[in-house]
Amino acid sequence: MNTDTPPAAAPVPPPPAQSPYPVRFDVAYPDRDLDRLSTFFRIFYVIPIAIVLGLLQGAQEGGVILFPTLLMILFRQKYPRWWFDFNVEISRFTARVCAYGCLLDDKYPSTDEQQSVLLEIDYPDAKLGINRWLPLVKWFLAIPHFVVLMFLWIAVFFVVIFAWFAVLFTGRYPRGAFDFIVGVLRWGWRVNGYVALLVTDRYPPFSMRP
Repeated sequence: MNTDTPPAAAPVPPPPAQSPYPVRFDVAYPDRDLDRLSTFFRIFYVIPIAIVLGLLQGAQEGGVILFPTLLMILFRQKYPRWWFDFNVEISRFTARVCAYGCLLDDKYPSTDEQQSVLLEIDYPDAKLGINRWLPLVKWFLAIPHFVVLMFLWIAVFFVVIFAWFAVLFTGRYPRGAFDFIVGVLRWGWRVNGYVALLVTDRYPPFSMRP
């Protein structure tokens, strides 16, 4: 009779954790009373900085040098670092203005400091990390995201109105409303990084989570 104990099965290694998406967005929750006066007049307060942002975006084809970048990736497989840095800084400025307009913070948007808004974008390896032909069709592949985001932005409009009243009466931004708006913005920035900034070929997740 064989009494040998069969060898224990080798443990199955866990699947490798997926690296963070190359575009990461977050806003620090203002765990304090917000300025009710600036909240009440936010639609007027945001106009000057929105004009500055609009002029920058208009001068640079929407703030993203899309077609030159696409052509450089397509024909040279290069993403010049200064184009990338410029696009990132314009994107960060846009994110701060958008967060201010959505009442996520009452600090006036800075033109150079990140403040409470974090937008990190990884510099791509255009030769090894980006398919030179994929940028031609990314806009088409992202159509499902555009459809979902259209409905989410409609929801954001009403949530911001709700938050406006909440801040006026309580001085605080409801955490659930805050997380929802930040999640939609995060989703939008991931899609923007995929379609417009062209920093990754990794398809954006259908998720508002970090």
